[in-house]
Amino acid sequence: MQLNAPIQYVKGVGPARAEAFLKLSVPTVGALLRYYPRAYEDWSRIVPIRDLPENEYACVRAVVCHRVDHVRVPGGLQLYKTTVTDGAGLLNLTFFNNKYVCSQLKEGEEYLFFGKAAHNRYGAREMASPLFQKPQSAHRIRPIYPSSAALPSRAIERCVQNALDALEGPIPDFLPARVRTENGLCTLDEAVRGIHFPKTRDELETARRRLIFDELFLLQLGLLQMRTRTHTAETGCVLQTDATAAFLSHLPFTLTNAQARSVREAVADMRSGRPMNRLLQGDVGSGKTAVAAALVYTAAQNGLQAAVMAPTEVLAEQHYRTFSKFFAGTNVRTVLLTGSMRAAEKRAAKAALQSGEADLAVGTHALIQEDVGFRRLGLVVTDEQHRFGVAQRASLAAKGAQPHILVMSATPIPRTLGLMLYGDLDVSVLDELPPGRQPVSTYCVDTSYRPRIYNYLKKHMDKGLQGYIVCPLVEEGESDLVPAEEYYKKLQNGVFYGYRLGLLHGRMKPKEKDAVMRAFAAGEVDLLVATVVVEVGVDVPNAVVMVIENAERFGLSQLHQLRGRVGRGEAASTCILVSDAQNEEAKTRFRVLCETTDGFKIADADFRLRGPGDFFGKRQHGLPALRLADLLRDSELLLTVRRAAEQLLEKDPALQEPEHAALRRQTDKMFAAAAVG
Repeated sequence: MQLNAPIQYVKGVGPARAEAFLKLSVPTVGALLRYYPRAYEDWSRIVPIRDLPENEYACVRAVVCHRVDHVRVPGGLQLYKTTVTDGAGLLNLTFFNNKYVCSQLKEGEEYLFFGKAAHNRYGAREMASPLFQKPQSAHRIRPIYPSSAALPSRAIERCVQNALDALEGPIPDFLPARVRTENGLCTLDEAVRGIHFPKTRDELETARRRLIFDELFLLQLGLLQMRTRTHTAETGCVLQTDATAAFLSHLPFTLTNAQARSVREAVADMRSGRPMNRLLQGDVGSGKTAVAAALVYTAAQNGLQAAVMAPTEVLAEQHYRTFSKFFAGTNVRTVLLTGSMRAAEKRAAKAALQSGEADLAVGTHALIQEDVGFRRLGLVVTDEQHRFGVAQRASLAAKGAQPHILVMSATPIPRTLGLMLYGDLDVSVLDELPPGRQPVSTYCVDTSYRPRIYNYLKKHMDKGLQGYIVCPLVEEGESDLVPAEEYYKKLQNGVFYGYRLGLLHGRMKPKEKDAVMRAFAAGEVDLLVATVVVEVGVDVPNAVVMVIENAERFGLSQLHQLRGRVGRGEAASTCILVSDAQNEEAKTRFRVLCETTDGFKIADADFRLRGPGDFFGKRQHGLPALRLADLLRDSELLLTVRRAAEQLLEKDPALQEPEHAALRRQTDKMFAAAAVG
């Protein structure tokens, strides 16, 4: 059987099961073998009853002491109890509503039992509803697969075994033998068989290391090749002159050292003859827009147009006003282009861009519409880039001849993760705040403080200032949380009666959201009750208090992003985290947030606490998904992989040598799948 054979060719897979596999994105034999177990039952390591760990899965080999007793308890629950021994200790077993166990467990016979052990109130060891099998059939490590109602794990296990048995020879290895040898890796065939059916824990770890290496290696090869292509490509948008000094003379303030350094780095890119592909990474309020404005100005003085794309209309309008202020009194002409503008306004903006009359277009996704053209687009800037897919950014760039690209992000990324997410970009970091920027005082309190919080909000609103109350998203069945809409009505008709309240949540239509944010920005709303949709919002300098309800429900970096909505004006600002959570992880998050406002320290702490999911799993970064690799756990291996990829590409940059053909196909396949996704 070949790896590209349809899944229905596997023994035991009929039409119904093939359909179930397709729903799990498993259409072929090869996809089935890449459908890795999520966990394992280790029946191979036998633990004496007296050494059983508390509340951890373990396997014991024991003899049934007496027949299974049937016990009825109030409420209709049926209990089935027995005791087993390994000769040195006793273990009480309890099964719930399983009448078949009476005939399956025979007094005096030996079985393997797999489950979690605990001590009851009398000090005796017990195990609830363990799995059990005869020793001769179960003495091994069993895989547990992500499953569905139509495809239980045991059925997937049998299909994988059948597929491996039917393969014609070993699985072809795409990794060059030299790379395998230098890094102490097993063959791909050994790894695939070992990840599904390991005979020992060591064999499982050997298989995992090889497959994790593969994922990171292919990813690094692809990113490094993208970076090489960017660095060797030519652009028709080369800057002839640096107009930074002239722009700075118009500003009423002085750039920070970090801003000035970032401008120099970007201008050097734009004068190099190759297209700039740079990430500008800075905390909330670090001055990314001023850096972008300096580059737009220099581009305009060189006869090039620029486009700035924001994720929402409200943010696009704010950028339009900000850039218009920056360029007041200069020869840089700016237009706004959003979906809700009137047809006549859109036509005028598009005509100005097409003719070259406008130097800068600020807008939303409207900028990538087919009928939007530029006379000479030379610089593309995307703000809050994780809100855009790679294809959207590419669509805007395609309107020019290899234009320069600046990607701005207010989400600090840990350095290890940045190596993965932005391996194809050069990075500029704004690691200092402009003078005069107000630090936000942060406090964590429990719900008993709510009356005092409300009074604190009223005190500020009575002075003409504004505030936010942010609620977590409420999933179905979570009765302990109050939805934002319900909370808003309660506050509006109760403690904040007479104040102007606004409501913002994800189920509202875009126009409704924009109307609420405009009203809040204009000072027509005193207190905004919102969900996390406010995480990326407009700049409202008059908002000085941020209250975050059920703060334990938010990630550390997300809390920091929300806190960044206040502290944008001259008045002192406060963030209040409200939570009754007592678990250590929540306490650690709150402690970090109260102690520092440094976004990079916060990102590193969040990465350590929660892993890379928030950065690498949910955002539209357009990079391939990882099946086994964990960027936190495997960070040391990542550095090894990076070096191996760099060494290989030094000798064969395009992977053109015959021995690298399979490697090139795998890399292309991985990135093609990500592009489609």
